This record gives sequence, structure tokens and C-alpha cells, in this order.
Amino acid sequence: MKKKGSLLVLSGFSGVGKGTVAKRLVEKYGYSLSVSATTRKPREGEENGREYFFKTEAEFKNLIDYNGFIEYARYVDNYYGTPRKFVEDELQAGHHVILEIEVQGAFHIKKQYEDALLIFITAPSAMAIKQRLIGRGTESEDVIKKRLDRAKEESRDMDKYDYIVVNDDLEECVDQIHSIVRAKESLLKNNLDFIEATRKGLKEL
Repeated sequence: MKKKGSLLVLSGFSGVGKGTVAKRLVEKYGYSLSVSATTRKPREGEENGREYFFKTEAEFKNLIDYNGFIEYARYVDNYYGTPRKFVEDELQAGHHVILEIEVQGAFHIKKQYEDALLIFITAPSAMAIKQRLIGRGTESEDVIKKRLDRAKEESRDMDKYDYIVVNDDLEECVDQIHSIVRAKESLLKNNLDFIEATRKGLKEL
């Protein structure tokens, strides 16, 4: 009996490795990664349709008008949004879908998909968060300061997530998240159809 896939919402501070964790879940366990749309400029090596769908602000707002996003938000002077059709098609096909989005968008998702798993990824300490941002070498001091200021705001909502996972060792972090998803699959409420089918089958024996 084919089950509907699980929806994972991965959030976390800038620089803690959310993108790397998401990609590893795809590689190791076959998860589907939803590609977000954004109005920010591509970084070196990024391709349209792979890391993000890069949109102008006018294009992005047009999609908003046509209800093309499950959620969208403005973050550090740019818009980010989650395309609706891809996510719903993948879930119905039985695939686990990862949404890598910020805090505001995560809570909006939870309102629409009550059984979504909200997972907050962080570094081992506040200092490690700052060091990882600096170590990326992709942003100016001004942008790093904005991201740290944003992290202070985001930390107020950490306790509203279902799970907190520390990304200190990549493989351990990925395996821990996969274990969370497997545990959700075994919940009684997610197996009612299977239970009914089993009871029916036993009666027919």
C-alpha cells in the first residue's frame, strides 16, 4: 500500500549547512528537494533551476498573484518562495519532500500542512554560527552583520519547531533527520489505512 510522502521543513541560521544537509538527504536516502524561487542574484557556480529559480521582482510578484507559491517571504532584501505544484505532486507520488525555508515561511507551511515536520538546524554554538558565515567567504561584512542580526531574531522561534538538530558532523545530522522521518511513518495515525487493510485481510483468511 503506497503511502503519501512526508513534508520536511528545514530551517536554520545562515551558514549552518542547511543546503548541504538537504543535498545529502537526496543523495543518501532519495528525498526530493523542492527548488525555491528567489529574486536574489545567483552566486558563482549557481544555475537557474538547480539551486533556485532566479526571478525578477516583477516575475515573482506575478506568481504571487496567481497563487503559485505555498509560501513566500522577504529575507535580507530579497524574496523567496516555494512553488506549489512540484511539492504536491511529489508527496502524492510517495516521495519525502524537503523545503529549505526560513522561519516565517515554515510556520505558514505548518498552517497548510499540519503533519509537516518542522526541523531547525543549527551549529554547536553561537560563535560557530559566526565563524561559518565568515568562512564561506561569499559575503561582505555588511551582509554578514545583517545575517547575524537575522539569526538573533530567528533564535526567538527555535522552540516552536518540532525538532532541533545540531549539524556538527554532516553524516550524523543527515541520519538523525532520516530517523525522525522513519519514526513519523510508524505513527499510528499514519497507518490507519494499513491497519484496516490488515483486519480485512485477516477476516478473509
